[in-house]
Amino acid sequence: MLDVRSAMRRAASFHRDRVAVIEGERSRTFAEVWERGLRLANGLAAAGLQPGDRVAVLEDNGLESADFFTGTAAGNFVRVPLYRRNSRESHRHMLASTESRALVVTPPYLHEVEGLADGIAVIVRDESYEPWLAAQSADDPDPDVGLDDLYVIRHSAGTEGKPKGIAFSHRRWMNTERDWVLGLPPIQAGDHCQHAGPISHGSGYLFLPVWLAGGASILEPKFDAERTLELLQHHGGYFFAVPTMLADLARLAEGRNYDFSGLKAIVVSAAPIRRPTAEAAHALFGDRLYQLYGQTEAVPVVFMGPEDWFATIEGSDPMSAAGRVMPFAELEIRGEENEPLPVGETGEIAVRCDGQMDGIWRDPELTARRLVDGWVLTGDIGRLDANGFLYVVDRKDDMIISGGFNIWPAELETVISELAGVREVAVFGVPAARWGETPHAVVVVAEDCALTDEDVRAACVERLGSYKKPSSVELRTEPLPRSPVGKILRRALRDPHWAGQERSVAGA
Repeated sequence: MLDVRSAMRRAASFHRDRVAVIEGERSRTFAEVWERGLRLANGLAAAGLQPGDRVAVLEDNGLESADFFTGTAAGNFVRVPLYRRNSRESHRHMLASTESRALVVTPPYLHEVEGLADGIAVIVRDESYEPWLAAQSADDPDPDVGLDDLYVIRHSAGTEGKPKGIAFSHRRWMNTERDWVLGLPPIQAGDHCQHAGPISHGSGYLFLPVWLAGGASILEPKFDAERTLELLQHHGGYFFAVPTMLADLARLAEGRNYDFSGLKAIVVSAAPIRRPTAEAAHALFGDRLYQLYGQTEAVPVVFMGPEDWFATIEGSDPMSAAGRVMPFAELEIRGEENEPLPVGETGEIAVRCDGQMDGIWRDPELTARRLVDGWVLTGDIGRLDANGFLYVVDRKDDMIISGGFNIWPAELETVISELAGVREVAVFGVPAARWGETPHAVVVVAEDCALTDEDVRAACVERLGSYKKPSSVELRTEPLPRSPVGKILRRALRDPHWAGQERSVAGA
């Protein structure tokens, strides 16, 4: 197996004259991008950095984003992506906990890190950047790189507490990238991949496979549904989307005609997808939708393509599933004592794969809790069926205990999300004098939606039974709060209901 640096350098040689990155009307070839990466690597070395030192980045997608991907690999530095929607406190923690020796930042985000990067080299991509880069040597520093050298520290998308650094070696990352594209149509030289989501997060998993195959990455500074549809029609290729992106694309495209014959695959991940969203996207894009499941700590472990996702399979409900367990992954459902449970039973999802984390950065206690006997305990609750499909029921910590009954918010969210006019929904437990706690639903609806709270409760009673219905329903048109990586902040909605309580769970 090659390390990331060697693999990228080889691809840059094989595809030197092909276009590697595109932003708007600008583009660069593989040879040009690799040379810029070498210059950045040498510039970091001139600032005193050594191979293995951590280098953080805070940016939108752009042509120069490729400098960082190639430069850190070329110098055997460790990538530390910061998330543009994070708070200053999160940036401070991520820089300090990883002991980053340098920070690359674009001008729009400079104020977010001012005063946080004292004592480290700061490279600002302003008007001074190009002259600085051109002044650096283009010689290959050619450091020794071991497969078990650290390659990247990504941070968990936790909704509370401080972000946790998840460390990956070159070996682990190459295995992760192999599995990300394992079930997709083969990427070929000259293919395109549109990155409308930040390459610091989910879309970034496709950057390296596309590079290694000789494809071109289209780096969009932000997601714009109109432009995304135009680029997918014009360039085809590959696209990573979170479910909210798909919903926006399907809504905008309604009643229009598009030709997506050149589109190979849209990879959907990062959050559960509603059945109506999947159906609308399938009607628009056809059999080009692929779904995968995993966590920052281990991804992907479950996958399905359109031939499974939109099929009728006896004994399974693919539209409610996250996919099938992948060939190079292991998955078990665990009970309260961490024992494997039989097919069909519900418990915590435990996974093991070649690309899983090496550990949580400098937190041996948390690593020991999350990485047990080589298995990553996800904290997600799910079940497997006899055909190998995984159904993710909820987060372990989000369970509602009402009058002694266990209620998983995702069960209610699935039912409510399928009602006409519903855009998104979050269910969580609130205090109840008799039952200890009871479900409360916050439902985001379209402006012209006629849905009532009674409609919501009635649907839950019909599908799930009376004891699982939400005792209260809040209908609104403003979007739900989300984390920097787009996940619904259920706790931010829940906490005000528990203000003044001694604890945030209650007994009957």
